[in-house]
Amino acid sequence: MTRRPWVWAVLAVYLLAAIALLVAPVSYSDIVIALWSWLRDGLGLEGFGAGWIEFASNVILFLPLGFLLTVLLDHPWWGACLAVGLSVGVEAAQILIPGRYASLRDILANALGAVIGALIAWLIIRRRRPARPTATTRAR
Repeated sequence: MTRRPWVWAVLAVYLLAAIALLVAPVSYSDIVIALWSWLRDGLGLEGFGAGWIEFASNVILFLPLGFLLTVLLDHPWWGACLAVGLSVGVEAAQILIPGRYASLRDILANALGAVIGALIAWLIIRRRRPARPTATTRAR
């Protein structure tokens, strides 16, 4: 486990924001449709459907979680797997919330975001670590 208190603080803020989004009285699909309408009508971008906006939003929503959990646990697979598990839990919880629907597509988008976030964190972690001596450098 990490001794970086900033990770715990950012993770707490992230989780509070995600929970607020999950239980908000405004439907997530209403937000997606409003964004899609703005892109289509306001900016003239007609090539994006509401489904693409929702998919991208789910990827973006879980990217920080994969990143933070990887920094916290210091391993990309643990961070990504825990984020995917939380995604499944969030989707299962939506079955109980009126006006919300669980979706395999959402789980896939959430998992993609978590894996991307975990990989970004792992690349940063690897860059910051000193290189290990290899057999050729030890022999010198």
